[in-house]
Amino acid sequence: MKAPARLQALIEEGLIDSVVRQLKSGKEADVYVVRSGDEVCAAKVYKEANKRGFRQAVDYTENRKVRNSRQGRAMAKRTAYGRQQQEAAWQSAEVDALYRLAAVGVRVPRPHNFHDGVLLMELVADDHGDAAPRLNDLSFTAAEALQHHAALVDEVVRMLCAGVIHGDLSEFNVLLAADGPVIIDLPQAVDAAGNNHAPRMLIRDVNNLRNFFGQYAPALLATQYGPEIWALYAAGLLVPDMPLTGRYERKPGAVDLSAVLREIEDARREEAERLLRMG
Repeated sequence: MKAPARLQALIEEGLIDSVVRQLKSGKEADVYVVRSGDEVCAAKVYKEANKRGFRQAVDYTENRKVRNSRQGRAMAKRTAYGRQQQEAAWQSAEVDALYRLAAVGVRVPRPHNFHDGVLLMELVADDHGDAAPRLNDLSFTAAEALQHHAALVDEVVRMLCAGVIHGDLSEFNVLLAADGPVIIDLPQAVDAAGNNHAPRMLIRDVNNLRNFFGQYAPALLATQYGPEIWALYAAGLLVPDMPLTGRYERKPGAVDLSAVLREIEDARREEAERLLRMG
């Protein structure tokens, strides 16, 4: 196919040789299958801020590092320069998270390069060598659901041990590769130690997995892996591959009403996003 303008620049730079086809058109980015030498890769072309649907919520960007104070002031004031820098930071957050997670063995697409708003990365493939499907496009037996759920909980733990929380994990951003699930789409990745909303986001991510796979293996619906994982992390006890029980007993204390209200609003916003994706 004819290369889109944003990918033509990568061809001219010698980073890719050709564009095979468009793989996905999303609210935040378009993804293409491209050739680079003998390898078939994925090229994620980020859309401009005014053309995207995802809201860069302050919950996600809290305490994200900026290069200098001028940049930080501009982003806070939302000047034209500030919006430009905020967009660049949003894109680089995914790139940084992919490199960080791939380095510690988390199952994410291997990043190859990032050039002018285009992320070049591994193409996650299925048994036939084709682009792997998302979980939401598949059905599972109870045994398969338990297996994939356990694998993804392990990946969430490995991510958290590396200091990263996905922040929007669900069946819509997990691909089923030939050798198991692979987590994708991390522009909203959260720093576990530097974000006050980290516990809520981690638990929400894990609950999303529980609720999806619980359709096929109802026993999962009673599990509490999210709170268990966060409690172990907060106590400094969490390590990769550690056995988990899925049980958690909440300590007695006052109810945080503001947190409850935030959860309700999050659920409403999540459902709206989910309906948009499915539509």
